Amino acid sequence: MKSDRLIAAIDVGTNSFHLVIASVNDKGILQIHSRAKEMVRLGSGAGDMKRISTEAIERGVAALKRFATMAQKAKAPIRAIATSAVREALNKDEFLRQAADIAGVRVEVVSGLEEGRLIYVGAIHAVPILSKKALVIDIGGGSTETVVGVKGEHYLINSAKLGSIRLSQRFFATETTTPEQLIECREYICGELASTFQQILQTGFEIAVATSGTAHTLAGMVLAASGKRIPDVINGLHITRDEVLEAIQSLIRAGTSAARAEIPGMEPNRSDIILGGALILEQIIINLNIQRLTLSAYALREGILFDTVQKNEDIRVFHHLSRLRYETIYHLCELYQVNIPHANHVKNLAQSLFDQLLPAILLSDAERELLEAAALLHDVGYHISPDQHHKHSYYIILNCVMPGFTNDEAELIANISRYHRKSNPKKKHLNFTRLPAEKQKIVSILAGILRIAEGLDRRQQQIVNSIQVFKEKDLIHIYIQTNPGVGADIELWGARRRKDLLEQMIGKKIVISVLGE
Repeated sequence: MKSDRLIAAIDVGTNSFHLVIASVNDKGILQIHSRAKEMVRLGSGAGDMKRISTEAIERGVAALKRFATMAQKAKAPIRAIATSAVREALNKDEFLRQAADIAGVRVEVVSGLEEGRLIYVGAIHAVPILSKKALVIDIGGGSTETVVGVKGEHYLINSAKLGSIRLSQRFFATETTTPEQLIECREYICGELASTFQQILQTGFEIAVATSGTAHTLAGMVLAASGKRIPDVINGLHITRDEVLEAIQSLIRAGTSAARAEIPGMEPNRSDIILGGALILEQIIINLNIQRLTLSAYALREGILFDTVQKNEDIRVFHHLSRLRYETIYHLCELYQVNIPHANHVKNLAQSLFDQLLPAILLSDAERELLEAAALLHDVGYHISPDQHHKHSYYIILNCVMPGFTNDEAELIANISRYHRKSNPKKKHLNFTRLPAEKQKIVSILAGILRIAEGLDRRQQQIVNSIQVFKEKDLIHIYIQTNPGVGADIELWGARRRKDLLEQMIGKKIVISVLGE
């Protein structure tokens, strides 16, 4: 794993936004260039966070704009990941649009499971737990992720709609905390995490690691209570069960957020939401019988960095899906009984077309990877029914768990697969029109390529073994070669009837014929 340039990772959280600009050396060590944090409070709500307020959007976009300026000065490309507040919001598209238009930052939304995976990736690079079966706990403003993994592979990932902001607003809206509120909150946490606790106990773990704001604040309180200095970055610190539970009791005894703000080690701007998050950690410790916590300075944003470097390196070296993403795609192919020889052949033809059409299509390796995934998955809808299977493929891909992919990437792959046959994208198709204009263009170009590639294996017999593309001013010639003595009339028919979408997107007429004829 190596990165010769800086990368800017942005964690678009429910409570705060974090930026880290860093590189990864050839030994896999993170070299920090700069960090920034802004308390945005993007999410709010006692239950589902159904809307991001206008004021919160403005705060968030302003923070992203400042982060983007820092990244530009460092000449660092940005990867921004949004979590529960954005993924739950009905008006998330408005926030994403303003982030892109005003701040110039394209924000990717991830599922809770993908968030957990990235947090685990960050933690294993911060503390020496790689060879241990580790439980990693991350309590955010809107959700709590728990991951059990070893040697970089996860056994289980759970994401619960439990967070410091969510629970504090639901159970501790009054100024003074009451015993009844504490009982209700604890019962709610235990109810929401009951199945998670059972799964973790069945799986087992050797070490428990806590990341992010709630745990770090409690660790700071533990250090302050014992008269120790609180370092700027808490990493590798071990705190006992009793120390954590006593710190939580001090929050309860304080009674009000104003009194909590005065507790040594407390971040003043976290005092109004700390209790909800602290009680989540309390119940995790008690129900899983955790005796000691190890603090990790790395979490989601550092996981984004390592994941981005690894993905970019895999694409550069192998020119195809990174290992995790590859495993995800082939697992789905197996699960939905895809015809693998056909899927692989269509993938190879599509990638050959993509490579030979550059630079006419003005896309990159990132889009090539999406095309590869869509080509392999385009027929998963057959599992439901051959009739309208392209539409079934869209719904399956959009709604299945895809480790290694963001929600946005999964939506693009689903749309590309949706248009591998039948009609081209239309304005009446909501699945297409809700995409931003630049993503509509990507889907249309890649679907245009996939339609031709799929047509060239119309009989699913891998008759066409190679493609050669020749470009003229207003014309693209696609010449096919077949296995000796085998006719390709059906394949030519299949490809020719599906070439119009790509013709529209690149503004050139496409002629498909057999090489030598």
